[in-house]
Amino acid sequence: MELRSAEALLLDVVDLHDYDRIVTFLTREWGKKRGVAKGARRKHSRFGGQLQPLGKARVDWMEKDNRDLVRISSVELQRSARHLQQDLEGLLLSAYLADHIQEFVQENEASDLFFRLLDSTVQALAGGVDRHLATRYFEAWVLRLAGIFPAPESCPQCGLVLEVSGVVLLASGESLVCRSCARTEPRARNVSPQAVEFLRRIDGVKLVDLDDVRPAISTLNEVEQICTKVRRSFLQKELRSYQVIRETISGLPGNPALPTEDF
Repeated sequence: MELRSAEALLLDVVDLHDYDRIVTFLTREWGKKRGVAKGARRKHSRFGGQLQPLGKARVDWMEKDNRDLVRISSVELQRSARHLQQDLEGLLLSAYLADHIQEFVQENEASDLFFRLLDSTVQALAGGVDRHLATRYFEAWVLRLAGIFPAPESCPQCGLVLEVSGVVLLASGESLVCRSCARTEPRARNVSPQAVEFLRRIDGVKLVDLDDVRPAISTLNEVEQICTKVRRSFLQKELRSYQVIRETISGLPGNPALPTEDF
Protein backbone atom coordinates (compact mmCIF):
# COMPACT_ATOMS: atom_id res chain seq x y z
CA MET A 1 0.00 0.00 0.00
CA GLU A 2 1.35 3.44 -0.97
CA LEU A 3 0.43 6.74 0.71
CA ARG A 4 0.17 9.74 -1.61
CA SER A 5 -0.71 13.39 -1.20
CA ALA A 6 -1.39 16.06 -3.80
CA GLU A 7 -3.17 19.28 -4.58
CA ALA A 8 -6.38 18.35 -6.37
CA LEU A 9 -9.50 19.68 -8.03
CA LEU A 10 -12.61 17.75 -7.02
CA LEU A 11 -14.62 16.67 -10.06
CA ASP A 12 -17.46 14.55 -8.78
CA VAL A 13 -18.89 13.25 -5.53
CA VAL A 14 -21.45 10.42 -5.45
CA ASP A 15 -22.95 8.41 -2.61
CA LEU A 16 -21.78 4.86 -1.96
CA HIS A 17 -23.76 2.53 0.30
CA ASP A 18 -25.10 4.05 3.53
CA TYR A 19 -22.15 6.03 4.83
CA ASP A 20 -19.48 6.44 2.15
CA ARG A 21 -18.86 8.51 -0.95
CA ILE A 22 -16.86 8.02 -4.14
CA VAL A 23 -14.81 11.09 -5.04
CA THR A 24 -13.27 11.72 -8.46
CA PHE A 25 -10.44 14.25 -8.41
CA LEU A 26 -7.78 15.66 -10.72
CA THR A 27 -4.11 15.98 -9.78
CA ARG A 28 -1.14 17.37 -11.67
CA GLU A 29 1.07 14.39 -10.97
CA TRP A 30 -1.23 11.40 -11.41
CA GLY A 31 -4.06 12.76 -13.52
CA LYS A 32 -7.56 11.61 -12.70
CA LYS A 33 -8.16 9.47 -9.62
CA ARG A 34 -11.21 7.87 -8.04
CA GLY A 35 -11.39 6.97 -4.40
CA VAL A 36 -13.65 6.04 -1.50
CA ALA A 37 -14.12 8.51 1.35
CA LYS A 38 -15.15 6.18 4.16
CA GLY A 39 -17.84 7.55 6.46
CA ALA A 40 -18.19 10.76 4.44
CA ARG A 41 -21.99 10.65 4.76
CA ARG A 42 -21.95 10.39 8.55
CA LYS A 43 -23.09 13.42 10.51
CA HIS A 44 -19.75 14.17 12.15
CA SER A 45 -17.48 12.94 9.37
CA ARG A 46 -13.99 14.41 9.02
CA PHE A 47 -14.93 15.06 5.38
CA GLY A 48 -17.82 17.31 6.35
CA GLY A 49 -17.97 20.40 4.15
CA GLN A 50 -14.77 19.45 2.31
CA LEU A 51 -16.16 17.53 -0.67
CA GLN A 52 -17.29 20.39 -2.87
CA PRO A 53 -17.37 19.78 -6.66
CA LEU A 54 -14.70 21.92 -8.39
CA GLY A 55 -13.26 22.85 -5.02
CA LYS A 56 -9.46 22.91 -4.73
CA ALA A 57 -8.10 20.76 -1.93
CA ARG A 58 -5.16 18.88 -0.51
CA VAL A 59 -6.05 15.19 -0.79
CA ASP A 60 -4.27 12.33 0.97
CA TRP A 61 -4.97 8.78 -0.15
CA MET A 62 -3.69 5.23 -0.06
CA GLU A 63 -3.66 2.95 -3.07
CA LYS A 64 -2.87 -0.66 -3.80
CA ASP A 65 -1.73 -2.21 -7.05
CA ASN A 66 -4.51 -3.51 -9.30
CA ARG A 67 -7.23 -1.61 -7.40
CA ASP A 68 -9.47 0.76 -9.38
CA LEU A 69 -10.44 2.79 -6.32
CA VAL A 70 -8.00 4.37 -3.87
CA ARG A 71 -8.85 4.97 -0.22
CA ILE A 72 -9.04 8.65 0.65
CA SER A 73 -7.79 9.41 4.16
CA SER A 74 -8.24 13.18 4.24
CA VAL A 75 -9.44 16.16 2.20
CA GLU A 76 -8.52 19.70 3.22
CA LEU A 77 -10.41 22.28 1.19
CA GLN A 78 -8.23 25.19 0.06
CA ARG A 79 -10.61 27.04 -2.25
CA SER A 80 -14.36 26.69 -2.39
CA ALA A 81 -16.36 26.73 -5.62
CA ARG A 82 -19.62 27.70 -3.93
CA HIS A 83 -19.87 30.73 -6.21
CA LEU A 84 -20.74 28.27 -8.99
CA GLN A 85 -23.34 26.44 -6.94
CA GLN A 86 -25.52 29.44 -6.10
CA ASP A 87 -27.85 29.07 -9.11
CA LEU A 88 -29.02 26.46 -11.59
CA GLU A 89 -26.85 27.74 -14.43
CA GLY A 90 -23.77 27.59 -12.23
CA LEU A 91 -24.55 24.05 -11.08
CA LEU A 92 -24.94 22.87 -14.67
CA LEU A 93 -21.78 24.69 -15.73
CA SER A 94 -19.83 23.01 -12.92
CA ALA A 95 -20.97 19.59 -14.11
CA TYR A 96 -20.12 20.48 -17.71
CA LEU A 97 -16.56 21.57 -16.91
CA ALA A 98 -15.96 18.48 -14.79
CA ASP A 99 -17.49 16.26 -17.48
CA HIS A 100 -14.86 17.39 -19.99
CA ILE A 101 -12.03 16.50 -17.63
CA GLN A 102 -13.51 13.10 -16.87
CA GLU A 103 -13.79 12.31 -20.58
CA PHE A 104 -10.45 13.65 -21.83
CA VAL A 105 -8.02 13.07 -18.94
CA GLN A 106 -6.59 9.63 -18.32
CA GLU A 107 -6.11 8.04 -14.92
CA ASN A 108 -2.58 7.78 -13.58
CA GLU A 109 -1.09 10.07 -16.25
CA ALA A 110 0.42 13.47 -15.43
CA SER A 111 -2.10 16.18 -16.35
CA ASP A 112 -0.51 19.49 -15.45
CA LEU A 113 -1.94 21.39 -18.43
CA PHE A 114 -5.50 20.15 -17.88
CA PHE A 115 -5.15 20.93 -14.17
CA ARG A 116 -4.00 24.47 -14.91
CA LEU A 117 -6.81 25.00 -17.41
CA LEU A 118 -9.58 23.92 -15.04
CA ASP A 119 -7.99 25.70 -12.08
CA SER A 120 -7.65 29.02 -13.91
CA THR A 121 -11.16 28.76 -15.38
CA VAL A 122 -12.77 28.23 -11.97
CA GLN A 123 -10.70 31.07 -10.55
CA ALA A 124 -11.69 33.39 -13.42
CA LEU A 125 -15.36 32.56 -12.93
CA ALA A 126 -15.00 33.41 -9.25
CA GLY A 127 -13.59 36.77 -10.32
CA GLY A 128 -16.66 37.55 -12.40
CA VAL A 129 -15.56 36.58 -15.91
CA ASP A 130 -18.52 36.09 -18.25
CA ARG A 131 -19.70 32.47 -18.02
CA HIS A 132 -20.49 32.13 -21.72
CA LEU A 133 -17.01 33.35 -22.65
CA ALA A 134 -15.28 31.18 -20.03
CA THR A 135 -17.08 28.06 -21.23
CA ARG A 136 -16.14 28.61 -24.88
CA TYR A 137 -12.51 29.26 -23.91
CA PHE A 138 -12.47 26.11 -21.79
CA GLU A 139 -14.08 23.94 -24.50
CA ALA A 140 -11.63 25.02 -27.17
CA TRP A 141 -8.61 24.51 -24.93
CA VAL A 142 -9.70 21.05 -23.77
CA LEU A 143 -9.93 19.94 -27.40
CA ARG A 144 -6.57 21.54 -28.14
CA LEU A 145 -4.82 19.89 -25.18
CA ALA A 146 -6.32 16.56 -26.21
CA GLY A 147 -4.57 16.99 -29.56
CA ILE A 148 -7.71 16.86 -31.71
CA PHE A 149 -8.40 20.53 -32.46
CA PRO A 150 -5.28 22.66 -33.05
CA ALA A 151 -5.37 26.41 -33.62
CA PRO A 152 -6.67 27.17 -37.15
CA GLU A 153 -3.38 28.38 -38.58
CA SER A 154 -2.84 25.95 -41.48
CA CYS A 155 -4.99 23.48 -43.36
CA PRO A 156 -4.41 19.94 -42.03
CA GLN A 157 -5.03 18.48 -45.49
CA CYS A 158 -2.89 20.61 -47.82
CA GLY A 159 -0.69 22.44 -45.30
CA LEU A 160 -1.40 25.92 -46.68
CA VAL A 161 -1.97 28.89 -44.38
CA LEU A 162 -5.64 29.36 -43.50
CA GLU A 163 -7.05 32.77 -44.37
CA VAL A 164 -9.54 34.00 -41.76
CA SER A 165 -12.17 34.47 -44.44
CA GLY A 166 -11.63 31.06 -46.01
CA VAL A 167 -12.03 28.52 -43.21
CA VAL A 168 -14.53 25.67 -43.45
CA LEU A 169 -15.70 23.07 -40.92
CA LEU A 170 -16.02 19.61 -42.44
CA ALA A 171 -19.45 18.03 -42.14
CA SER A 172 -17.88 15.19 -40.15
CA GLY A 173 -16.64 17.69 -37.56
CA GLU A 174 -13.12 16.30 -37.81
CA SER A 175 -11.31 19.56 -38.54
CA LEU A 176 -11.22 23.05 -39.99
CA VAL A 177 -9.83 23.15 -43.54
CA CYS A 178 -9.41 25.62 -46.39
CA ARG A 179 -12.18 26.12 -48.93
CA SER A 180 -10.13 24.47 -51.66
CA CYS A 181 -9.88 21.21 -49.71
CA ALA A 182 -13.59 21.38 -48.80
CA ARG A 183 -14.81 21.62 -52.41
CA THR A 184 -15.70 17.94 -52.47
CA GLU A 185 -17.62 18.25 -49.18
CA PRO A 186 -21.11 19.53 -50.03
CA ARG A 187 -22.22 19.69 -46.39
CA ALA A 188 -19.17 21.57 -45.12
CA ARG A 189 -19.97 24.92 -43.45
CA ASN A 190 -18.16 28.23 -43.67
CA VAL A 191 -16.73 29.57 -40.41
CA SER A 192 -16.91 33.30 -39.75
CA PRO A 193 -13.68 35.33 -39.54
CA GLN A 194 -14.69 36.35 -36.00
CA ALA A 195 -14.84 32.73 -34.82
CA VAL A 196 -11.49 31.97 -36.46
CA GLU A 197 -9.93 35.00 -34.78
CA PHE A 198 -11.29 33.88 -31.41
CA LEU A 199 -9.84 30.39 -31.79
CA ARG A 200 -6.48 31.93 -32.70
CA ARG A 201 -6.55 34.62 -30.06
CA ILE A 202 -6.90 32.27 -27.10
CA ASP A 203 -3.36 30.98 -27.74
CA GLY A 204 -1.53 33.80 -26.01
CA VAL A 205 -4.25 35.39 -23.88
CA LYS A 206 -5.40 34.52 -20.38
CA LEU A 207 -9.12 34.15 -19.86
CA VAL A 208 -9.28 37.13 -17.50
CA ASP A 209 -7.65 39.33 -20.16
CA LEU A 210 -9.90 38.01 -22.93
CA ASP A 211 -12.90 39.23 -20.94
CA ASP A 212 -11.78 42.84 -21.43
CA VAL A 213 -12.64 42.68 -25.15
CA ARG A 214 -15.52 40.25 -25.14
CA PRO A 215 -16.60 38.74 -28.48
CA ALA A 216 -20.18 39.12 -29.68
CA ILE A 217 -22.72 36.54 -28.50
CA SER A 218 -23.12 35.35 -32.09
CA THR A 219 -19.38 34.61 -32.26
CA LEU A 220 -19.42 32.71 -28.96
CA ASN A 221 -22.44 30.72 -30.12
CA GLU A 222 -20.61 29.79 -33.31
CA VAL A 223 -17.54 28.69 -31.34
CA GLU A 224 -19.84 26.53 -29.22
CA GLN A 225 -21.26 24.89 -32.34
CA ILE A 226 -17.79 24.21 -33.72
CA CYS A 227 -16.44 22.74 -30.48
CA THR A 228 -19.57 20.64 -30.03
CA LYS A 229 -19.23 19.14 -33.51
CA VAL A 230 -15.49 18.44 -33.10
CA ARG A 231 -16.01 16.92 -29.65
CA ARG A 232 -18.89 14.75 -30.81
CA SER A 233 -16.89 13.57 -33.82
CA PHE A 234 -14.01 12.50 -31.57
CA LEU A 235 -16.01 10.92 -28.74
CA GLN A 236 -18.74 9.48 -30.99
CA LYS A 237 -21.26 10.62 -28.40
CA GLU A 238 -22.42 13.76 -26.66
CA LEU A 239 -21.58 14.73 -23.10
CA ARG A 240 -24.61 14.07 -20.93
CA SER A 241 -24.12 17.37 -19.10
CA TYR A 242 -24.31 19.27 -22.39
CA GLN A 243 -27.62 17.63 -23.25
CA VAL A 244 -28.99 18.60 -19.84
CA ILE A 245 -27.82 22.19 -20.31
CA ARG A 246 -29.52 22.44 -23.71
CA GLU A 247 -32.76 21.09 -22.32
CA THR A 248 -32.73 23.25 -19.20
CA ILE A 249 -30.99 26.58 -19.76
CA SER A 250 -32.48 27.42 -23.15
CA GLY A 251 -35.91 27.87 -21.60
CA LEU A 252 -34.83 30.18 -18.79
CA PRO A 253 -35.24 33.97 -19.11
CA GLY A 254 -32.11 36.12 -19.22
CA ASN A 255 -29.89 33.51 -20.83
CA PRO A 256 -28.43 33.76 -24.34
CA ALA A 257 -30.24 31.60 -26.86
CA LEU A 258 -28.49 28.29 -27.40
CA PRO A 259 -27.49 27.70 -31.01
CA THR A 260 -29.11 24.92 -32.97
CA GLU A 261 -27.20 21.66 -33.26
CA ASP A 262 -27.42 21.69 -37.06
CA PHE A 263 -24.34 23.81 -37.76
